[in-house]
Parts: sequence; structure tokens; C-alpha cells
Amino acid sequence: MKVIAAYLLAVLGGNLSPSAGDLKDILGSVGAEADDGRVELLLSQVKGKDITELIASGREKLASVPSGGGAAAVAAPTSGGVGGGAAPAAEAKKEEKVEEKEESDDDMGFSLFD
Repeated sequence: MKVIAAYLLAVLGGNLSPSAGDLKDILGSVGAEADDGRVELLLSQVKGKDITELIASGREKLASVPSGGGAAAVAAPTSGGVGGGAAPAAEAKKEEKVEEKEESDDDMGFSLFD
């Protein structure tokens, strides 16, 4: 990632075709060491390509990556129309109260520091 960041910094600074030496200078200025193999690999993969097109194609690829299953539960439709939303909230409050009672019963009259 640091080699890619150095490449992007060089391009942002106006150097549209940075060399391996340019990337090493950028990384060296912040005390990071550059792996020659990774620098050469990156430069060979981006040679002759426009950075904005590379970023755009990367965004398209990332858009198709699943990002978790939590959104499906949130997007699920509720039955009962407008008033249906109050019932789950009331159930959640009841569950919280039940949990509090269970926690107080767990110590059974003994304290850890007695």
C-alpha cells in the first residue's frame, strides 16, 4: 500500500510517469523503506495507463464486492403498516428488563471480594 500511496502522491504532485527512484525518494522522505520488487511490479502494471481510468475501474470492481449481511435484516419489510414499528421496540425493552433481573440473580448473595 505504501508503494501505491507514493505513486499516487507523485502523480498528484504533477509527475505523470514517476520512476522507481521517485517512489523511493518519496518513501524515504518519511522514513519508509521501499521493496524493489513491489516498486517494479507496480510500475510495470501501471505503465502507459491513465491513473484516473485505473481508479474508475477499481471503483467498479469494488462496487460488486459484498460488504456484509447486516443490511438485509435492516431492509426487511415489516408487517402491520405504520403501527408495526412500535411493537418490536416494546419487545426490546422487555428483553432488557429480563436481562437485568438475570444479572442480579447471578451473584446469589456472594460478592467476589467478601
